[in-house]
Amino acid sequence: MAELDNCCSTQLIDGDGEFNAVGLENFMRTTNFSNCGLSYAVVAIMGPQSSGKSTLLNHLFHTNFREMDAYRGRSQTTKGIWIAHCVGMEPFTIAMDLEGTDGRERGEDDTTFEKQSALFALAIADIVLINMWCHDIGREQAANKPLLKTVFQVMMRLFSPRKTTLLFVIRDKTKTPLEYLEPILREDIQKIWNVVSKPEAHKDAPLSEFFNVEITALSSYEEKEELFKEQVAELRQRFFNSISPGGLAGDRRGVVPASGFSFSAQQIWKVIKENKDLDLPAHKVMVATVRCEEIANEKFSRLSSDADWLALEESVQSGSVSGFGRKLSSILETYFSEYDSEAIYFDEAVRSAKRKQLESKALELVHPAYLNLLGHLRFKALEDFKSRLEQMLKEGEGFAASAHACTKSCMLEFDKGCADAAIRQANWDASKVREKLRRDIDTHVSSVRNVKLSELVGRYEEKLRQSLSEPVESLFDAAGRDTWASIRKLLTRETENAVSEFSTAISSFELDQPTMDSMLQGLKDYARNLVVKKAKEQAGKVLILMKDRFSTVFSHDNDSMPRVWTGKEDIKTITKDARTASLRLLAVMAAVRLDDKPDKIENILFSSLMEGTVTSPDPLASSTWEEVPPENTLITPVQCKALWQQFKAETEFTVTQAISAQEAYKRSNNWLPPPWAIVAMVILGFNEFMLLLRNPLYLMFLFVAFLISKAMWVHMDVPGQFQHGTLTGLISISTRFLPTVMNLLKRLAEEAQGHQTPESPRQQSSLTFQSFRNQSQPRSIPESSVSTHVSVSDSGIEYSSPNLMHRRNTQTSEAELS
Repeated sequence: MAELDNCCSTQLIDGDGEFNAVGLENFMRTTNFSNCGLSYAVVAIMGPQSSGKSTLLNHLFHTNFREMDAYRGRSQTTKGIWIAHCVGMEPFTIAMDLEGTDGRERGEDDTTFEKQSALFALAIADIVLINMWCHDIGREQAANKPLLKTVFQVMMRLFSPRKTTLLFVIRDKTKTPLEYLEPILREDIQKIWNVVSKPEAHKDAPLSEFFNVEITALSSYEEKEELFKEQVAELRQRFFNSISPGGLAGDRRGVVPASGFSFSAQQIWKVIKENKDLDLPAHKVMVATVRCEEIANEKFSRLSSDADWLALEESVQSGSVSGFGRKLSSILETYFSEYDSEAIYFDEAVRSAKRKQLESKALELVHPAYLNLLGHLRFKALEDFKSRLEQMLKEGEGFAASAHACTKSCMLEFDKGCADAAIRQANWDASKVREKLRRDIDTHVSSVRNVKLSELVGRYEEKLRQSLSEPVESLFDAAGRDTWASIRKLLTRETENAVSEFSTAISSFELDQPTMDSMLQGLKDYARNLVVKKAKEQAGKVLILMKDRFSTVFSHDNDSMPRVWTGKEDIKTITKDARTASLRLLAVMAAVRLDDKPDKIENILFSSLMEGTVTSPDPLASSTWEEVPPENTLITPVQCKALWQQFKAETEFTVTQAISAQEAYKRSNNWLPPPWAIVAMVILGFNEFMLLLRNPLYLMFLFVAFLISKAMWVHMDVPGQFQHGTLTGLISISTRFLPTVMNLLKRLAEEAQGHQTPESPRQQSSLTFQSFRNQSQPRSIPESSVSTHVSVSDSGIEYSSPNLMHRRNTQTSEAELS
């Protein structure tokens, strides 16, 4: 309340046209207006009586002008001209509330004060709000156009023109967008300016030289109060800093200082009061306007509540209605005919204008139902198209032919529905809905086509994957000089078969040639990429493949039989062959060779890694291969060098084991002394040999000693004990000598008493060997090693692989000797 009291609402001019000079002076003193200099603005409002002018000012500027009590009827509220201070507004702003025009209190003929107050407002104010109803746009009287015309003429004649802002406020805005209303209003204002008589000095002056025209719209205060307040709050922001350049009151020509405002206002009102030339339009035009407006509103109201129309509208909500256009045309024609019969005696121009407004409002009312019906027709046509297309495709029809046939039939049905929905009173265009239906059909066709094509592409890609993946992997596992040639041949054959079948399959889609070429190329690219991917996978485990290849070549002979290292094999040559095979595999996996272009990768690898040829610069000290594109490189030269070093380090143990196996075999099968020792023994022991021949008893004794020694030799496994070294063998034999002698004597005693051993010598020999196998514990074998084959013969143990970490130990337990 304290804020409203600060506005100092004051009646400036009473209803009889008397200027309240004392009240104005008191207002200026109370509000300290006199000290504002040029920093102030004046805002006035004009418009029909009871149009909500005071209400708008109170909400816009926080003033307390008296408002009409709607519950007591519509009557004159503001008499004369009132002013008030706009609270909280910068700069200092004065609001001027004018008495409404066309009030019944003053009568039909007493319009002089209306003209004078409007002219005063235009002369005093920087900004003039012209309050008007949205449905008055296009009217001749209610939109204040005759009044504006008179005001323009008198103002040009009486005063030095100043640039005033005319802000048209459209009240109770309807659904019609502002961008449609604004051009009409601006065109009407421009027409007024064009026909108004002007002084010779300003005969060709444009409207923009004297007026800034602004237009805004507000919702209904009674029906949408909250929205109205929000819009007014936004409009209020435009009045802040209104006198700044670019503001609503930015043009300050002819403005007087605040201290001289009271005298200036009195003089202007005096000149206006003495003028007698103001005129208003004819009374009959005004009556025709009001009465035709009432008839049109009454017919529109009845149409809005018509039972047949409401039933028709409700039916359209749930689905399409047969005969919609015929039924709606009949309803509209009834109310248009009634309007013509009731308004026939009024002014023809006004009557025709109001009928057009009625037609426009009526068609705007029923048009949503028409659009709703078109929507149902479009939806039904689209669903029919989908079901028909699916059915035809299930029956095996070609895709393109099916789509064309379904489209034609569904569009024909839609056109029939649109013709049935058309009304006589309007030439509504259904082309946009038809175009949308066609776009929806095309979109669905494209979607189904893409799905079908995707299924075909997926099917043939899977076929290529099955026909290429495993064969390519198999070719890489057996990599050789002709590996890539075989892969290229396989890729070409399978790709050509798939492309040929795929081309036949998509012919029914009637694709354009570029699209078809693109899809075929995509299938070819897929096949190529599949091979490249498989090559990359194999290249990632090339070290394992090289070690497997080395083990296979090194541990098997030309007949693929496991090698037995008997001492006759050339391990150096075998090692070189195995490494050559592994290096050839590395050369195959180093790059993708699907383009059949020669390269020097194998020669570079063999010369640098196998032959050890030293060149400068090092050909392997690079990240690219010569004549090989980077995208085709799988293993760079630097990586090849590192892999080869790692490969040699991890296979060195296998070669060492093979050499050790050969040496062990030689030791186990070479117990005779050297030839020179045998010759020396024969020469030096000739006498002893002749002595034995002359005395058979010595020979028998030696024979028995040989048998005992042989038994001792077999039971103690003397060769096996010396396999781990001389010292170890001596210690083992010494610890087992006495138990072995005792076991032999025990067996001789049992045989002398007539007892036989439960096992034959052959079975005992088998048990002894089985005990040897059970007591021998093999150690860990490298991942790249092959299995070890051990055989027992009369000459000893033979090794068939160098991959054992340690040789087996053969120990004969005391139980076996017994």
